[in-house]
Amino acid sequence: MVPDRESLVAQAIEQTGLSDFSDSWFFANIDALIPSLNAQAKLSPEGIYGAQHMIVSGLVNRLRHVQLLKDNPEILDETVNVTAVLTGLPRTGSTMLHRMLAAAPQLTGVRWYETQNYVPLDGEVRGEPAPRLEAAKGVLAYMLEAIPELMSIHPMDIQQPDEEVIILGQLFSSSMIESTYFVPDYAAWLSKQDPRKAYEDLIEILQSLQWQDPSRKGKSWVLKTPGHLMGLQTVLDVFPDAKIVMTHRDPASTIPSYCSMEASLYKMGSTDISNVEIGTYWMARLKEWLDNFIAVRARADSSRFIDVNYKDLLTNPAETGLAVLKAAGLHESSEIRDGMEDWIEANRREHRAAHKYSLEDFGLDAEDIGAKYHDYISQYV
Repeated sequence: MVPDRESLVAQAIEQTGLSDFSDSWFFANIDALIPSLNAQAKLSPEGIYGAQHMIVSGLVNRLRHVQLLKDNPEILDETVNVTAVLTGLPRTGSTMLHRMLAAAPQLTGVRWYETQNYVPLDGEVRGEPAPRLEAAKGVLAYMLEAIPELMSIHPMDIQQPDEEVIILGQLFSSSMIESTYFVPDYAAWLSKQDPRKAYEDLIEILQSLQWQDPSRKGKSWVLKTPGHLMGLQTVLDVFPDAKIVMTHRDPASTIPSYCSMEASLYKMGSTDISNVEIGTYWMARLKEWLDNFIAVRARADSSRFIDVNYKDLLTNPAETGLAVLKAAGLHESSEIRDGMEDWIEANRREHRAAHKYSLEDFGLDAEDIGAKYHDYISQYV
């Protein structure tokens, strides 16, 4: 069993020698998560250890972040400019587009090693994150040993931009947790919570990451995660100058692809979550995300949104990326085009093993998906 929140908080305090969490609003999220982990996630002994480690690591990062701000209050003077927030169903090409856009010299994204530890580790010199890079190598090696197929599903590189959903997950306020552990009750509870505090804390963390890395001076951020669909109205509110870049693909392709990824992730903590359970859960859950997207977009300023079709992204990636940048108000240059094309060449699909999956693997049916997702498909696919 995963122990109660008080004992996990005590572990984080013991590890760091720190005790100030500042606003502990996220304690309620942990209190909702633990019962779901114990009752629904069917955790193996390794899964119990991993879940405890996840919670304690999030608390440790929070304690260290609060202390970093105390030691360096000028961090909160940083101005964070977010040019674009990418979202869309998982497996719609948003990772490719995100990394390609972040290759533009005036843009930046959260790097994977930063998602693991968003505060400098002991011994780091500002702008020289060697300890965190080494720590990230260890985490990635462990993940690839547990899930050898991961690179063919979601290519990972500790220096490449990745999803800030991992940081929000360390605030126990994102889709990261339900994507790692089978916790439907927690996910349903989280959907009913106001995500604003999580996004306000994310901005504070972006200020810190910007301060930590002087090479980001003058750059704007490109954020990305499918999980932003859950809190899309808040995203529009807290990033008022950002364009929402929505990637679109037929759900009959995206859903089984994502279920295959989830099957791989869940087996790190449990061997008892069936493919049919995964298919049933994510078929309904992803529809909730899209229903929220449709509702929010219907009442929002249409100029805030940029639509990207998956097929266009695959067949003409550089031109698609440049079109997104133009729509976001950035001007094309040879340097931007070269940066994107270099990234595309280095990350071609044929450089990776094929990702194999089918609808039938997860008890899914293409006609059923088409019917249930009709409103979305008719408007955007």
